[in-house]
Amino acid sequence: MLTGRCQCGAVRYTLSGEPIALYACHCLECRKQSASAFGLSLIVRRDDFRLAQGIPSSWVRPADSGRHLRCWFCPDCGSRLWHDSEPAGETMSIKAGSLDQPVDFSTAIHIWTDRALPGIQLPDGVPHFPGEPPDY
Repeated sequence: MLTGRCQCGAVRYTLSGEPIALYACHCLECRKQSASAFGLSLIVRRDDFRLAQGIPSSWVRPADSGRHLRCWFCPDCGSRLWHDSEPAGETMSIKAGSLDQPVDFSTAIHIWTDRALPGIQLPDGVPHFPGEPPDY
């Protein structure tokens, strides 16, 4: 079982199943929300997710794909925790930095690489897509 929380600990969650994929997203929105060079998203089955503590807040934003994302965050510290597609699907995207256990970055699939910051060099042989992958 994996566990995660916001920065202040007011909102906590658990994941009971194995993650499906880890994405390193280089799009502008992920850079903005993470205040970094890219965002890390762990794709999990919605049925494996459980809110363990707290009441998160959310807002909805359009994605480059034309879909809409509901972005969940802690109302106390503002930490982004997970994203749902609108309407909600079978999977959801956990912000991997909110996990209590570290993820193995060597398994990350890099997406939106055509928007990567200048100087970012992908490791040799990693799966990558210039935009959104077909199964995202």
